[in-house]
Amino acid sequence: MAQNTPTTPAAGPIRAMWEDERTAYLLLTVGPALFASNMLMARWTADLIPPVARAFWRWTVTLAILCLFVGPRLWVRRHAIVREWRDLFWLGALGMGACGAFVYIGADTTTATNISLIYAASPVLIILIARFFYGEAMSPRQGLGVGLSLAGVLVIVCHGDLAVLLGLRFAAGDLWIVAAMAAWAVYAILLKYRPSEMGAMTRFGAIVLFGVLVLAPFHAWEVLSGEVPVPSLQTAGIVLFLALVPSFGAYQVYGRIQESLGAARTSLLLYLIPLYNGVLAWLLLGERFETYHLAGAALVLPGIYLATRRP
Repeated sequence: MAQNTPTTPAAGPIRAMWEDERTAYLLLTVGPALFASNMLMARWTADLIPPVARAFWRWTVTLAILCLFVGPRLWVRRHAIVREWRDLFWLGALGMGACGAFVYIGADTTTATNISLIYAASPVLIILIARFFYGEAMSPRQGLGVGLSLAGVLVIVCHGDLAVLLGLRFAAGDLWIVAAMAAWAVYAILLKYRPSEMGAMTRFGAIVLFGVLVLAPFHAWEVLSGEVPVPSLQTAGIVLFLALVPSFGAYQVYGRIQESLGAARTSLLLYLIPLYNGVLAWLLLGERFETYHLAGAALVLPGIYLATRRP
């Protein structure tokens, strides 16, 4: 990602704080919870709001929130947006379209276990793309960390029983999640390596704008097909939550971490999502926190440390 425009002296300390690696590692503990909230909401709201409508209104409200911060800058940078429209189109289609709607479509016909397992492959795909297409270094120690993290995720999603993994059957929903996972990997790589004249938040606002434009015709088709969300305070609350937490919050945190740690190491936060899902399900839904969660954490957390630590 291109560097932001030079900051004023007063803004320097703030920017230095954001770019400090210690702050990035702190945010690395927050990001998974923000992303996990979207998966929990995908399961909980599967019968309340049609999937494309959920994605469209989620990102439309997010765009409105972003405009409070970067609306004037989007206008000032309109010529840069025109020059970069191809990148912005694909980033919006991948990050907001595929990663938004596909997860909600898949959640109708697949299990939370399968979603977690499939998304666990995303950091591996990001690391491989970054390594082989962009030359991002990966030491043997980082490779060991990737392996430990993946093993921990498998322990969690298999409930400590290998027979669960061997007995998995992939439904149509799983294929949608596979597509969403691959889209996220490509989105993360493009966000890092495609140059931009805009600052991080301004660029994100432009990406969301294009994402909403990509989703709009599919939402219209969904409405014409008879799938219309029912207006209610509950529906409005769901959309607002999705806009504030797994959209604005999660993507801002991910982008800030990636500026300091790089695409491959930042992607490791996705390994923590199944662990956070288990904890949140225990707190919010009354599900039991089992021994295999602790065993998975004992593998995931050291793996995160090894994979994200600089040589």
